[in-house]
Amino acid sequence: MTDAALTPPATSLRQTVEARLKKRHAQEMRFRLYGRLAIVVALSFLAILLGRIVTQGYSTFVDYQITVPVHLDASKIDRADPTGANYDMLVANSVLAKLGETDDEFGNTSGKVMEIMSNDLGFQLLKMVREDPNLIGKTVTVTGPVKSDAALYFKGQIKRATPEDERKLDDQQLDWMDKLKASGAVSSGFNIGFLTRSDSTEPEQAGVLGAIVGSLMMLLVTATLAIPIGVLAATYLEEFAPKNRWTDLIEVNINNLAAVPSIVYGLLGLAVFINWLSVPRSSPLVGGLVLALMSLPTVIIATRSALKAVPPSIREAALGVGASRTQTVFHHVLPLAMPGVMTGSILSLAHALGETAPLLMIGMVSFVPGVPEGFTGAATVLPVQVFIWENASERGFHERTAAAILVLLVFMIVMNLAAILVRRRFERRW
Repeated sequence: MTDAALTPPATSLRQTVEARLKKRHAQEMRFRLYGRLAIVVALSFLAILLGRIVTQGYSTFVDYQITVPVHLDASKIDRADPTGANYDMLVANSVLAKLGETDDEFGNTSGKVMEIMSNDLGFQLLKMVREDPNLIGKTVTVTGPVKSDAALYFKGQIKRATPEDERKLDDQQLDWMDKLKASGAVSSGFNIGFLTRSDSTEPEQAGVLGAIVGSLMMLLVTATLAIPIGVLAATYLEEFAPKNRWTDLIEVNINNLAAVPSIVYGLLGLAVFINWLSVPRSSPLVGGLVLALMSLPTVIIATRSALKAVPPSIREAALGVGASRTQTVFHHVLPLAMPGVMTGSILSLAHALGETAPLLMIGMVSFVPGVPEGFTGAATVLPVQVFIWENASERGFHERTAAAILVLLVFMIVMNLAAILVRRRFERRW
């Protein structure tokens, strides 16, 4: 009777346990599914973002150049003052001759030709005549980019099927470009000028060299200030400072400063560095100072986390063999924490590289056509260059906006790779 009475409860208990295990396994499977689904969604959005940027900006790296022989008419160029000649008109007349066209009495036809030829060709002719006035009266060959709208037509972004009143180029200009390309006068290739030129008012002549150099100079100032000050401050707070209400207050403020909107640092830089200390506006120096202030809390927090990760036994062993507190920290603890310190520092610099709002507040939105002459000279940086081009009215700047974003992403990827290499180097060393 007793055994028979105990059997049903045991079976019921086993079934209950199995049901609960099955339920837990099902919950675990759902959790894994949700995690994988979240990763897929995140990667999908990232792929869409990168795909959009690449599809919009890759065409910037395809350049269309026109090669045309130009007769330097002596009757139109004054040897005493060669800068007074209209070299763009000389180029346009040469192109018309190549097309078998003639200009009208009002110059309207040559004017339409100049709308598809970059004025870089005229600057090249002026430079040649300045260097060698004996070229006047001769025929020289120049090669330069076509206008951005003409390049967009060759790239398929301006279509002939579009009504003529809805595009900047009329049918006659499109016919001319087709003839020039068919005759071999127009050729395509890699747009190296985008990486070797600085900003310009003409889209086909605009490049990112000035912005790249400005970004490097600004980051150099930021790293020179933020990393040593941040590491030393974190080392003092973590290893030397007494634990009291004052250090607690400092720690709370550092954590709060890391969450302050970046534009606040721009306002601070405008008030302190420009209005009070008279640091030159729109310079790599003032930009680096502002970004250094913004990066300091992140460097301090990352350094403190790296110092906390060092085992206490390292400190105890160093102190046990007679090392002083300072020797223990700087000869043993800090070197072991250096991989984390460098990784946090470089990642904070990469984050600072992408900031735009604080730089707009200190005047780095100005048009800078060349490479910065020094740390106090006018400069622009990649994020601001993207901002300026995106707000430009010319359509040719929009594809350059996406291309500049690609350059900025490559810049940041290189910095992240540098962080990984530095970390591995310190890990192998210690």
